[in-house]
Amino acid sequence: MTRLTLAIADRMADEALREGGRQGFAPLCVAVLDAGGHLLVLKRNERASLLRPQIANGKASSVLNLGFGGRELARRAERMPAFFGALSDLAGGNMVPVPGGVLIRDESGEILGAIGITGDTSDNDECCALAAIAAVGLSADTGDC
Repeated sequence: MTRLTLAIADRMADEALREGGRQGFAPLCVAVLDAGGHLLVLKRNERASLLRPQIANGKASSVLNLGFGGRELARRAERMPAFFGALSDLAGGNMVPVPGGVLIRDESGEILGAIGITGDTSDNDECCALAAIAAVGLSADTGDC
């Protein structure tokens, strides 16, 4: 596969929301971006709080901009807060270095895009991202080995 399609991104968003419902998580919002950082799908549970679309997009955009998953971003942000503050400025504030931002890779390891999920804890958001990516047969990169 050479790119992430709208149909696949839509399936991923639906699966992430379903997984959150199955787990009893708080209302979620899901953003799926292609490899160029363009928004393909944004879905927000109608009960999710107001800023969730921006947070979901920020999580997905952050991992794409730096090329590694949200867990690694969080570790680096903790070690280098001034640098990540500058990155956030460069990204127009669209930098959310926490779990829940996950790179989407194909079988060869090529980055196809990213998914960002928010609404519950970052760990639970990431759990839904992993379920969504697995449901479409792609590989997830959370930033952990």
